[in-house]
Amino acid sequence: MLDSSLAELYGVETKQLNRAVKRNLVRFPDDFMFQLSDQDVTNLRCQFGTSSSLYGGRRYRPFVFTEQGVAMLSSVLQSKEAAIINIQIIRAFVAMREVISTHIELARKLEQLEYRLGQHDEEIASMFEAIKQLMEPLPSGKKKPLGF
Repeated sequence: MLDSSLAELYGVETKQLNRAVKRNLVRFPDDFMFQLSDQDVTNLRCQFGTSSSLYGGRRYRPFVFTEQGVAMLSSVLQSKEAAIINIQIIRAFVAMREVISTHIELARKLEQLEYRLGQHDEEIASMFEAIKQLMEPLPSGKKKPLGF
């Protein structure tokens, strides 16, 4: 998540959030937080239409926080609001991870099924043919006898 989005959620200015993070850099290794490259910033400006630094826009490259970085922010900001927001954000990350893992698991099972079915093509084709024959109506003159 971008630092500006997190600052908005926490109800603080982006510069306040970034100052708190910079005072505690030891808590934010590269897999918790990183700074966008100049190319990423340019792409963001094109995508969101943000103004350049000449017209009151951001003058510094934004920081981006991973799930672990967002969790670490609660210890840096140390407010009740920060803790409540962090819990909500972490729950959202967990829900996203569950959805993604469900899709991955379904894709894996489908692949296994395709592989197994591919090994038995002839058997499956004959099974479908038998089902089709059973579904065909009997000629109108002939009735199947009841019982044995």
